[in-house]
Amino acid sequence: MQAYDPDNVFAKILRGEIPSTRVYEDSDTLAFMDIMPRSDGHLLVIPKTPCRNVLDASPAQLETVIRTVKTLAVAAKAAFSADGVTIQQFNEAAGGQEVFHLHFHILPRYEGVGLRAPGVMGDMAAIATQAEKIRAAL
Repeated sequence: MQAYDPDNVFAKILRGEIPSTRVYEDSDTLAFMDIMPRSDGHLLVIPKTPCRNVLDASPAQLETVIRTVKTLAVAAKAAFSADGVTIQQFNEAAGGQEVFHLHFHILPRYEGVGLRAPGVMGDMAAIATQAEKIRAAL
């Protein structure tokens, strides 16, 4: 297992070194909007403590982050009147992980509507509006 890199992009977001559109925060977790959204309301939930992914996370880290994932999934589904929610989590490069800080993707979904292509920057004004909708649903 590789060591945690304290200079990963999510660690920088936690320290306020990189801007983010924050939706929810408590003493253990942070939820913020994905800047390359694959659906309207696509957000990320991370623990505030260092861990690369599920493979090295402590039970306490997993417990706190999954509680926040559930809270935000319910809020995102309601905020967008979605039919469902996809929750994704990737581990190590071979498993699709690109940022090596534990994180969960929450994507509101609609029957018969696919996800947008990955890696496309979103409209920041639209993302800010979507964040407000989720905050209002909390």
